[in-house]
Amino acid sequence: MNEMAHTIKSSVLNESFSIELLRFNTFVLQQPYRPDYNSILFITDGEATVLLDNEKISLTKNSLLLISKNQVYCFTENTAVGYFLQFGNCFWDKTPISASNCKAVLFDSGSAGRLLKPNDNDLPELNLLFATILNDFQGPHYSNKQDALAAYLKILIIKIANIHALLTKEATLYDTKLVQNFRLLIEKDSSTSHNVSDYAQKLGISPRKLQEVCKVQGTGAKEIINAHLIAEAKRALHFSSQPVKEIAAGLGFASPYQFSAFFKKHTYNSPVAYRHQLVETDI
Repeated sequence: MNEMAHTIKSSVLNESFSIELLRFNTFVLQQPYRPDYNSILFITDGEATVLLDNEKISLTKNSLLLISKNQVYCFTENTAVGYFLQFGNCFWDKTPISASNCKAVLFDSGSAGRLLKPNDNDLPELNLLFATILNDFQGPHYSNKQDALAAYLKILIIKIANIHALLTKEATLYDTKLVQNFRLLIEKDSSTSHNVSDYAQKLGISPRKLQEVCKVQGTGAKEIINAHLIAEAKRALHFSSQPVKEIAAGLGFASPYQFSAFFKKHTYNSPVAYRHQLVETDI
């Protein structure tokens, strides 16, 4: 994938638009492609593995893959069937301007959201749209055929953009719930574990995924754990007469020294000094 000299540029499309049935031999395996067009792959059956700008993507039945102009992709495995649609910017110019925002969201905003898994309710309409576009594209020429194909493309892009928006909303709700469950686990298990990897395992995700989700919500996973420990330590120092040694053990620290070093790092005070400060100010 890094040897750009061996990358195949896509051939020139007639009228800057093309759609064909996707087969197992549509692409040469292990061969990098760098199209001059935006591409949409709709997998109706089978599966495939694609490297898109060196990121591994697994395609399964009823998935959509969006590839922007000049992105490099390579099929490493392919038993998939479906549709392969390509269009250039000059063809897109034939579509009504009202669809431009949808196209920009899907193809002009970096690599986010390239792989989509439509809901079951969306599949019949998607299958019909792709089949209709293919049938018209392969059919006999007629007056204004390019305008009709552009209109079909507009409808397809708007539909996919709506699917993208819905999936993004669902993902946001899922992420919010995930962080809530993470915080609940911390409250329950912080006395036995301070490691992100332990909580990620209990949530059934990777530590990297947990960190990414927490960051999007505003605070890193490790920072959430640390903030909880500091809050609990402050409560214990303020509202109990427990020795620092007992507080350290109760919060899962290996020694009072480790706890003191952690507390001082985050509050700029030792536990003892913090407690004395509360007494002196009569808080």
